[in-house]
Amino acid sequence: HVEMADEAVHIGPAPSSESYLVIEKIIDACKQTGAEAVHPGYGFLSENRTFQEALAKEGIVFIGPDAHAISCMGDKIESKKLAKEAGVNTVPGHMGVIADADEAVKISGEVGYPVMLKASAGGGGKGMRLAWNDEEAREGFLSATSEAKSSFGDDRVFIEKFIEEPRHIEIQIIADSHGNICYLGERECSIQRRHQKVIEEAPSPFLTPELRKQMGEQACALARTVDYKSAGTVEFIVGGATGEFYFLEMNTRLQVEHPVTELVTGLDLVELMINVAAGEKLPFSQDDVKLNGWAIESRVYAEDPFRNFMPSIGRLTRYIPPEESSTVRVDTGVYEGGEVSMYYDPMIAKLCTWGPTRDAAIEAMRVALDSFEVEGIGHNLPFVAAVREHPIFIKGEMTTAFIEEQYPDGFEGVELATGE
Repeated sequence: HVEMADEAVHIGPAPSSESYLVIEKIIDACKQTGAEAVHPGYGFLSENRTFQEALAKEGIVFIGPDAHAISCMGDKIESKKLAKEAGVNTVPGHMGVIADADEAVKISGEVGYPVMLKASAGGGGKGMRLAWNDEEAREGFLSATSEAKSSFGDDRVFIEKFIEEPRHIEIQIIADSHGNICYLGERECSIQRRHQKVIEEAPSPFLTPELRKQMGEQACALARTVDYKSAGTVEFIVGGATGEFYFLEMNTRLQVEHPVTELVTGLDLVELMINVAAGEKLPFSQDDVKLNGWAIESRVYAEDPFRNFMPSIGRLTRYIPPEESSTVRVDTGVYEGGEVSMYYDPMIAKLCTWGPTRDAAIEAMRVALDSFEVEGIGHNLPFVAAVREHPIFIKGEMTTAFIEEQYPDGFEGVELATGE
């Protein structure tokens, strides 16, 4: 991204606490360059209301929603209350703050096991515990509150029903400041490891057009309650056995997996975000949104799947991604000879493929993965290639438990069939 930029400003040393997370340094960079607006990406300060407010104070536009929407949707307890008021399906549970382990056990029994204990300020799988009985609820409450306090400085925990055979499906929305909101289809994000997504696709092989419409309309209803503008994602958990869906959370920013939506809708989400922030109306209505073909994204991580996915750092002695085309898109931030450091997320690329059908998109991904060359660090290319070939994935029948169920002892590679 620096190579593509017209100007670059050094904002500090590598640790994000001394650079990307320091609001004053970002504002100073804006002043130095005369920047009128900031696109916050999908990490660091992208969902930080203080950042939005600080920019507004300086007359700089935040390319995203306002502080009120960020705040309401950033608090998992508050967002679930708002969802309920908006008529959005919410998971049965107790949204109030839980005083102690005894109360956690009592509420868990009332909700009905299995239950999930979750940190209110949580994210990235931290502060989450699954409990199947009273003893696990007690232990889960103690460990979830402890982890939440150390990770987020907020030890509030809530309890909700755990959905069996869960699928993780999210609805992409876009809204302008003139009251127009559209949903742009869904993404299936069920292939996860420790609640971090690994493979995403659009559309979902599970959803019917009727279910898509219901989920999309509920996502838009939620956005309206906070006068949302910009791109956002409403995440749902769907019971694979029943098809019932429930609101999980709303991400008030661009998602890492936004390219698959762009590939099937033909829309540029970042361009739309910039235009909306400039006060423009959406150039289309809901009836104009059509899904064309199928797109899949593999997240390429600098982590070693053969060593329990340990992050891998070092110099990229060889880095040759597949050639981009009408069916292959590569979003990356590294280069051959560059260094993968310990300071940032281990994702080094997003490999996306498009096809007129799901089978065609899978086949395009197989070819693209085979031509992706990475040396010098450990990487997960063999793992995502193995998932692609898995019968459950090919049938489109995966749940969020896919990786832990299919690779309970970790990934040990694929055994090649021997020829007769």
